[in-house]
Amino acid sequence: MIIPRRVCQIGPRRVILSGIQPTGIPHLGNYLGALSNWVKLQKSAEPEDKLLFSIVGWHALTLPQEPAALLAARNDMLAVLLAIGIDPNRSILFHQDHNPHHTELSWILSCITPMGKLRRMTTWKVRSSKCSINSVLMFLKSRLAVARNSGSEDEVDESMLNAGLFMYPVLQAADVLVYKATHVPVGDDQQQHIELTRDLADIFNRTFKGTSPLFPLPTYVNTPSKRILSLKDPTSKMSKSSPDVQSRILLTDIASQIQSKIRAAVTDSIQGITYDPQGRPGTSNLLTILAACTDSDVTQVAKAYESQGHGTLKRDVAEAVEEFLKGPRAQFDRIRHETSYLDEVARRGATRAIEHSEVTMMEVKTRLGLASPVVH
Repeated sequence: MIIPRRVCQIGPRRVILSGIQPTGIPHLGNYLGALSNWVKLQKSAEPEDKLLFSIVGWHALTLPQEPAALLAARNDMLAVLLAIGIDPNRSILFHQDHNPHHTELSWILSCITPMGKLRRMTTWKVRSSKCSINSVLMFLKSRLAVARNSGSEDEVDESMLNAGLFMYPVLQAADVLVYKATHVPVGDDQQQHIELTRDLADIFNRTFKGTSPLFPLPTYVNTPSKRILSLKDPTSKMSKSSPDVQSRILLTDIASQIQSKIRAAVTDSIQGITYDPQGRPGTSNLLTILAACTDSDVTQVAKAYESQGHGTLKRDVAEAVEEFLKGPRAQFDRIRHETSYLDEVARRGATRAIEHSEVTMMEVKTRLGLASPVVH
């Protein structure tokens, strides 16, 4: 039985939690999306707000992983978060798999989760009905962290999918509820998972009543982010799963690599520069990148280039991306080799996380009849 070392009262303050899978070095789209929003949240949070940012290693196991590569990816992701400005003194930064309360609560929640709710999850439907054999084999070969979906009619049946892919939304709910998180900043594709988390919190609260509900119903926070598209196929998002390395810019890319990739980016033969995501996706993607890296309005950026050509635009985009990435890149190159520092950050983050989650788990077990009430 885990006895709480100290009680962390959660009052009217916000408890903000988000997580990211250890998928290796992030690309520009990752950085301009979730990661930059985490830094903004840290800067704008009130002093009494609690922020928890987690590297979710257990979620990564739903897809095939090579152990040495996963270990390196976990360390690299921690170094990335530190390099871009996540302050481990202000925020609780930790590896999910360093806190066993996540999986413990996940099992408890799985025992009250209706099967029908999980079968209706969009991610399960997509993986079980549209993931082609070729894309699975491609993933296994390249050890990618995210399987590609394809429109092939050659489908994979459910026997080729593991139970983790079916159950991971429950683990995701446990990630949130174990800290009694009140606000969860995630992308649009995760909104259904937050709705499931709210449902499970409500089911638990109504099934195992106390003097007050145990779990708050977390609020989905739609964080605005730039949709950065592939440099080679501007009809799809920039992704590490693309076999073409020229399609993405990584945090670790140096200036010459950035210039080469931007010069080779797909645009069009139309004269002048205009922002038209539907009619001119490649050109518009470059304008979006330039606006995001310079913190400018994309329509104003487009107006400044309306009489220019793609050569000028690509030159300026490459320079802006290099200026935007060079600071975090230098920090990452330094931090990733400081293994003692990374281990200490991870250890302190896990300790702080467990101090909070063990209080929740004692309350959960008491309501379930797995522990005696703590007498104060």
